[in-house]
Amino acid sequence: MMRRIIIIVIALCTLSQLRAKNNVDLVTPNASKEACALWNYLCDIDGKYMLSGQMWSPWGVDELDYLKKVTGKYPALCGHDLIHEKDNAREIELLIDWWKKGGIPTLMWHWGAPGKGEGYEQSKMKIDIDRCFQKGTVEYEAMWSDLKRIADWLTVLRDANVPVLWRPMHECDGNWFWYSKGTGEQFKKLWITMFNYFTKERKLNNLIWVLCHTGNPSADFDPGKGYYDLAGVDNYGKDRVEKGMYDKVLEIHGNDRPVPFHECGTIPDPDACFELGVNWIWWMLWHTNHLTKYDKTELNRIYHHDRVLTLDELPDIMKYK
Repeated sequence: MMRRIIIIVIALCTLSQLRAKNNVDLVTPNASKEACALWNYLCDIDGKYMLSGQMWSPWGVDELDYLKKVTGKYPALCGHDLIHEKDNAREIELLIDWWKKGGIPTLMWHWGAPGKGEGYEQSKMKIDIDRCFQKGTVEYEAMWSDLKRIADWLTVLRDANVPVLWRPMHECDGNWFWYSKGTGEQFKKLWITMFNYFTKERKLNNLIWVLCHTGNPSADFDPGKGYYDLAGVDNYGKDRVEKGMYDKVLEIHGNDRPVPFHECGTIPDPDACFELGVNWIWWMLWHTNHLTKYDKTELNRIYHHDRVLTLDELPDIMKYK
């Protein structure tokens, strides 16, 4: 209890200083007060703490229950995926519940290639991306149908006053998902099309836009700072720091905003990271076997580390609005 009080007091005392350091506004027009509060909080703890994160899946083990049994704690951040329409109502419900519990929601979408259907394998299929912008094509109709469907789910979150770390088209420069198999220019056109539709036409002002590179970030896939709030990486290597990836993100995107480690199979070591100035704002361990096969002693060490925040250590984020 005392540790949590100290964390809150330090964060509140340095609020104005850290806002000045990260003097970046959200890119979403008229961002909701909840999104602004979450953004301010992320900026406030940047360089001081890491947020623990865990991806949840609707099959296999319940990752949150597993972590509670192993560590006695829940993560600060919980991740969900709009991969299958049959599961999306539950995914959205759980995100709303997580925010109400004081947690931080993040949401991704394994977007099936337009015209190929939904699901993981479909997200890896190759299409002619240019046809997504040619009226009358199967790809054009499918892309807009998909965007409208996902915007409907995000609207449920907006209307429930839930801010979301929105991470679409992840691993954008990896050449394994359909949107990354084309050129950087094609990807940027897709990203900006989604951004404009979601923010301007659908008025989704609850989204914090998160651009997600692979472990080898490419500037060719940068849509421009007017279209994202955070940029970071996914990687499943064994390096406990990943300084090279972190430095590459700073080289491409600058150092005026926090840097997330969106997905990992190995949790970064907080001692080594902070010593080397590798200030991941959060990390998120992938679901199922990536969690259940993880060394339990190490999970406990990380979840009880003084500079790794868990759900019980988060403040009332709305005080940062």
